[in-house]
Amino acid sequence: MIQVDNITVTYPSSCVSVFRKFSWEVQKAEAWAVLGPSGCGKTTLLYLLAGLLKPVDGSILIDKEPILRPRPKSGLILQEYGLLPWATVRQNCELGMKIRNYYGADGVHAPSENLSTRGEKNWIEELGLDSFADKYPAQLSGGQRQRTAIARTLNLQPDLLLMDEPFSSLDVYTRENLQDLTISLVAENGLTLVLVTHSIEEAVLLGRKIILLGNPPNVNAVIVDNPDAERKNYRNSSAYTKLCRKLRTKLGAS
Repeated sequence: MIQVDNITVTYPSSCVSVFRKFSWEVQKAEAWAVLGPSGCGKTTLLYLLAGLLKPVDGSILIDKEPILRPRPKSGLILQEYGLLPWATVRQNCELGMKIRNYYGADGVHAPSENLSTRGEKNWIEELGLDSFADKYPAQLSGGQRQRTAIARTLNLQPDLLLMDEPFSSLDVYTRENLQDLTISLVAENGLTLVLVTHSIEEAVLLGRKIILLGNPPNVNAVIVDNPDAERKNYRNSSAYTKLCRKLRTKLGAS
């Protein structure tokens, strides 16, 4: 589904390339976690996939189409939610569809008729937000805000979910609940997932494959298979603990 081919990326404020002739492939419906130290290019890689940044060399294809701008079927979920404070939960969830209806799916050609602001599913109800639908972000807990951000994204019916540290600011109980929710949503809807995280434990829980970035420039990344991810009670298993230790050692060595 995703093909990153020999990209080179250099920060404008630096002559150092964060990626140099870097290649990577993601198959449809795979769940990947991107892990590495601060400043290694994790978020940069996610923004490249989202079409918010462009490499200075090389190419990125999704479904064989070059990514030159944000893609309608890619959903981006950020740590800080990105909710409009003056809009209710319902209005925030419908925002993406309203924008798409106005500008068209390609951002250029507006549709010829008024379309619905709801996707195939009522994600407000699916994610347990129906009792908060008329509340504003300031009236919600952190977990409820992130559920709203997830519902808004899923309302656009994406096939690719890009998540940048989505649960790092939440308490442990809420974070684990939303991690479990993400596992279910990805599996049940056949989504491809690319999750950026600083947390080794989160990467092992959510990523069936884990890509380890190092200090720039990244030329070749270490890829770790994690076939037990998404298994019930994996968080409490010895295999989970063992892989967390293994990754901690690898990151320490890098």
